[in-house]
Amino acid sequence: MSRFRVVVTDDRFGSYREEEEILREIDARIEVYKLKSEEEAIKVLRDADAMLVNLQPVGEKVIQELSKCRVMSRYGVGYDNIDVDAATKAGIWVARVPDYSYEEVSDQALALLLGCIRKVSYKDRRIREGGWYLNKDQPCYRVRGKVLGLVGYGMIARAFHRKISGFELAKVLVYDPFIDPELIQKAGGNPVDFKILLKESDYISVHVPLLEETRRMIRENEISLMKSNVILINTSRGPILDEKAIYKALKEGRINSAGLDVFETEPLPEESPLRELDNIIFSDHAGYYSEESIVELKTKAARNILEVLKGGKPVYPVNHPF
Repeated sequence: MSRFRVVVTDDRFGSYREEEEILREIDARIEVYKLKSEEEAIKVLRDADAMLVNLQPVGEKVIQELSKCRVMSRYGVGYDNIDVDAATKAGIWVARVPDYSYEEVSDQALALLLGCIRKVSYKDRRIREGGWYLNKDQPCYRVRGKVLGLVGYGMIARAFHRKISGFELAKVLVYDPFIDPELIQKAGGNPVDFKILLKESDYISVHVPLLEETRRMIRENEISLMKSNVILINTSRGPILDEKAIYKALKEGRINSAGLDVFETEPLPEESPLRELDNIIFSDHAGYYSEESIVELKTKAARNILEVLKGGKPVYPVNHPF
């Protein structure tokens, strides 16, 4: 019989070879589930020693029923689907993998931005339908000499800044009250307040975590400050944008276009009015993905658990329960 029981709450990978190799050191058994309800989660997780969490919500009700769990390791950078306060009170570590996909997400942000600037998806759709000479439908503008605004300046935004620097932008404005302005300036950015960024940017890319203070931080009021030809990119979390306000602004032509990898509800509902718009490029919350990043993610998520079950703390802790 195995020494530890580690539960995968929601199977998105199919194979768990990396996790099994790492956790073999402590004789841990991995059990893979696709939990569908709180009641099922309580039943399965009650006597687990650790859990690997993907998108499954782990709330206070579930956490209160855990009798043995010492660590929850989230497959990803964000952890808004886990009640961290409840876990801390219960003496359970919460961990994540904050540094596994910043190259991929910054690539995705750049791809969405260039796709919006050059109207790549729109032209592809129209040409397949027999269209040609489409420039008047959705005009394209030069990248050189424009102003980029970065909302947040963590690892992803910095990688994005590095990659786009060769396009000879006029300037890069950065809003991040938690980053030393000198660091931003040394990287070639201009630290500004949020309103200035909204007013002056031609392109805006969002790179902040989902917190109470960032939820719907771009609403109707913020949109009203933007240029009419602004392009908005979001590869962070869907609820950071007010989707109703974004839809209205795009439909009325008050902003040029948007590249969205994330949404308030995922998958994007069939009835979402965003689907009717031609000036959006959609992606399926896949900014994190490459074959290399998945191996790194699975390896690091498992190492968080390994360290705790060996008597230490996670490599990437979110909380400090002791």
